[in-house]
Amino acid sequence: MKRNILAGMLLFLLPGALAAQEDLNLKLDTYVHKFNSQDNEAVINKIDNKSSAAWMKENIPLFACPDSAIEETYYFRWWSFRKHIKETPDGTIVTEFIEPVSHAGKYNSISCALGHHIYEGRWLRNSDFLKEYADFFIYHADEGEKRPRFHQFSSWVPDALLAYYMVDNDREYLTSRLNDLDKDYRKWEEERQLDNGLFWQHDVKDGMEESVSGGRHVENMRPTINSYMYANARALSTIAQMAGNDSLARNYDVKAERMQTLLLDSLWDEKDSFFKTRLASGELHAAREAIGFIPWGFHAVPDQRSYAEAWTQVIDTAGFKAPWGLTTAERREPTFRTRGTGHSCEWDGAIWPFASSQTLRGMANFLADYKHQNAITKADFYEAVQQYAASHVMDGKAYIGEYQDEVTGFWLKGDNPRSKFYNHSTFADVIIQDLVGFKPQLDNSFELKPLIPQEQWAFFTLQGVPYKNKTVDIYWDVDGTKYGKGKGLTVFADGQRVAQSKKLKSIKVKLK
Repeated sequence: MKRNILAGMLLFLLPGALAAQEDLNLKLDTYVHKFNSQDNEAVINKIDNKSSAAWMKENIPLFACPDSAIEETYYFRWWSFRKHIKETPDGTIVTEFIEPVSHAGKYNSISCALGHHIYEGRWLRNSDFLKEYADFFIYHADEGEKRPRFHQFSSWVPDALLAYYMVDNDREYLTSRLNDLDKDYRKWEEERQLDNGLFWQHDVKDGMEESVSGGRHVENMRPTINSYMYANARALSTIAQMAGNDSLARNYDVKAERMQTLLLDSLWDEKDSFFKTRLASGELHAAREAIGFIPWGFHAVPDQRSYAEAWTQVIDTAGFKAPWGLTTAERREPTFRTRGTGHSCEWDGAIWPFASSQTLRGMANFLADYKHQNAITKADFYEAVQQYAASHVMDGKAYIGEYQDEVTGFWLKGDNPRSKFYNHSTFADVIIQDLVGFKPQLDNSFELKPLIPQEQWAFFTLQGVPYKNKTVDIYWDVDGTKYGKGKGLTVFADGQRVAQSKKLKSIKVKLK
């Protein structure tokens, strides 16, 4: 009783930081109670539902904004991500399916969304389990297996580990894995690189089984794996520089430059202004697919208006814009949604969160970092994020599944237990890095490049962001009355104000 009275007095005396923190904790409790009450908890891994609120308070950055769909989905996706953290004899992993599936490896492990999981999980305050998870696939996943498990799917793991390092700051872990990541890249070259320098992949091993441009057994040169290998080469060059291995760094610089040239020269269709799949027979497939936006997700595309034209398709209702979100193939494509429904994991137009999060990352990079464009605006990005958030629903309850009808939002696997809590995409990472615009850097700094339209929100806050062994809090408060931190955009690191702006604009922050 005395503790409650004291807490109330403190909230009254300190209406700023303490009150805001307490309000967010109460908000989190409300969301978690709702999610728990709607869940039969058929599978329990490391953290059960009754422990979920405490785990989230200890780990996730707290977030508040005026958009109820975005805010609730932010907490739902962390609550859901937590369900997939699983302890095994080979270290902690993160699962993709909550129920066991036949195509998984040991412990129900699947490497398809590994890059997504690392990008998402890096924002947790206690994230060391991600290193065990990465090590599981680098060192243990293939042990005792009859087929490769790490290379069961295309991967952007070196890129993701570098992104994780920029938040976590564990230099020794990253550089000590360099030799093994180098060996893994060379293994990909042996398995999938053609004489022309491009990489090929079965659609199913890109995690995109029945696509417009291919199928489960064809060997096409796709924007997916070629973008990933470009990004991995760039990351390995940076890691090699950090490790003092200049020759290896130069080697990967050459590989990255060549991959970028091949992407631009071989997969860009000048006529349709889009990156496309090059078929094994040699010609480009006619259709635009969402995978054509992936090169921007890794900054593989030059800042030129000729390439920027591709982004007009993301706001075109004959392109990728649908009532429920962004489609995986352009809607004008003659074979759009003709390959069946809900049986073979069709990627011929339906909405897949895996692809939505990739397209949103490319869209955010394009808006934040590319100057020579007038194709899309922050308002277009905000609408796409809001649609993505609002799509997380089934029968009026928070839900994330495999894929959806682009017009009705119906989850095409229905209420299949295997699809529930499908951990195959990012959402918190989209909010933190893209919408709020927290851009980690290699040095002791970060940038904020918010993509929230200036007049869209009167307030938002993101509190408790772990960054390079500090804690960052961000407040946007138009008139200064919501949080008591002053008017406009204010940034704190370990409780000390490090940046402020009256407008919601880009800010560079150098940490002490």
